[in-house]
Amino acid sequence: MIKVLIVDDDALVRAGLVMILGGAADIEVVAEAGDGRECMKLVAEHRPDVVLMDIRMPRMDGLEATALIEQQPSPPKVIVLTTFDADDDVSRALRAGASGFLLKDTPPPTIVDAVHKVHEGEPMLSPKVTARLMRRIADETPNEADAARESLLSALSERELEVALAVGRGLSNAEIATGLHMSVATVKAHISRLFTKLDATNRVQIAILVHDAGLV
Repeated sequence: MIKVLIVDDDALVRAGLVMILGGAADIEVVAEAGDGRECMKLVAEHRPDVVLMDIRMPRMDGLEATALIEQQPSPPKVIVLTTFDADDDVSRALRAGASGFLLKDTPPPTIVDAVHKVHEGEPMLSPKVTARLMRRIADETPNEADAARESLLSALSERELEVALAVGRGLSNAEIATGLHMSVATVKAHISRLFTKLDATNRVQIAILVHDAGLV
């Protein structure tokens, strides 16, 4: 079973998400929280696999809570689920360590699919959010590339860079393995090394880095 924690200050939203996820045979909602502080307590108590996280909440918002979760050993995956698709919110959520960003008008089957994919290590962004993010990256000038980011990428081996670029194109482990003629296990090993070398906590952060560097 995939254990899920739902975090939202709106009780009706939480109830709706419980109903949506309750229809999946392999998903169990283990707890609900109304803000980021309560979320942190429940993460420690229930050790969920995936957290569905609202952004704008009292006491502690979802972005701060996501960053704190990512500092824990073996943290759960976080999917930010919000009404807003502001560019800054998307960027901050992904850089804080979120593995997904979905709008609350996302169809129920897609939310269930996102939980499955993120639990398996694949990033999940709603199409509207992906389009906005890519437009923002495309509008950046080369001069905005960070020297530290370029230094991190230059430390990669040729094979590691190939895997990083494939992650940046949104390919799954299986697709990377096929395209680069290696086993899925080898792909996973390369990605683990990329997390360390690029100081990343998930695939989305790797993708952002290579996009920011203008490599994809």
